[in-house]
Amino acid sequence: MHPTPRRLTTHQQAVLIQVLLAFPDQQVGVDYYPSASDALGYAQDFLTVFNVIGWKVDDGAPSESLNAQFTGLAFVVRAQGSLPPSAEALRDALRIYGIEVTTFCDPTCTMRSGGFILAIGPQT
Repeated sequence: MHPTPRRLTTHQQAVLIQVLLAFPDQQVGVDYYPSASDALGYAQDFLTVFNVIGWKVDDGAPSESLNAQFTGLAFVVRAQGSLPPSAEALRDALRIYGIEVTTFCDPTCTMRSGGFILAIGPQT
């Protein structure tokens, strides 16, 4: 039996938009694990939210290396403890819906300071 594909509902997208409007001019990347059958669609849901609020988006990059690090959702940041307030707000809003996000520090992360990558791995 296949797990239910992950998607954000229209209501969830609207709530995330309202929460994240308080953080203009952010930079975010969205990467996904291409072998996960629902990852691209899930990534597109987040891309829609980020584009609606006018964030600078590096969109939809497939990344096979994601599977080795985590399942579900993760924030990738350049330095330990550098999760920007916008990512904290997104994490807190997702928790309302029982969606957890882990944080990984990657010194090779190409995001500028204050930016982050939302990485979508395989389902748990």
